[in-house]
Amino acid sequence: MKNLFPALGLAAASLLILTACAGPPEEPVVALWQQIKSANADLRCDDNSQCHSIGVGAKACGGPENYLAWSSKHSDGAQLKALVAQHAAARRDDDQRKGMMSTCSVVSDPGASCRAGVCVLNQQQ
Repeated sequence: MKNLFPALGLAAASLLILTACAGPPEEPVVALWQQIKSANADLRCDDNSQCHSIGVGAKACGGPENYLAWSSKHSDGAQLKALVAQHAAARRDDDQRKGMMSTCSVVSDPGASCRAGVCVLNQQQ
């Protein structure tokens, strides 16, 4: 019985150390952003008709925080749009939970074009 208590203490200490090393769970916003980047990794294009822009994130007053260029030549637009919608919803929930605020400025869609075989956002004027 005397040998049991040190063993239990060691087991409890090991469990605490392993739990501390695990770190906090990944937030849905971060995980969804990684999925968006992965789904939008191939931006190659042949012409402007294959390039599109999509609003990402969510501002407190509505609308996206920013835009991404994407290529319909190599990306599944429906999948990307679904991920972006999930990310925006998670972002709104996260901001509300944390009491975050944002400006109500409107970020206009710059559109996208094919330059040097890659879809890029057009320059804002």
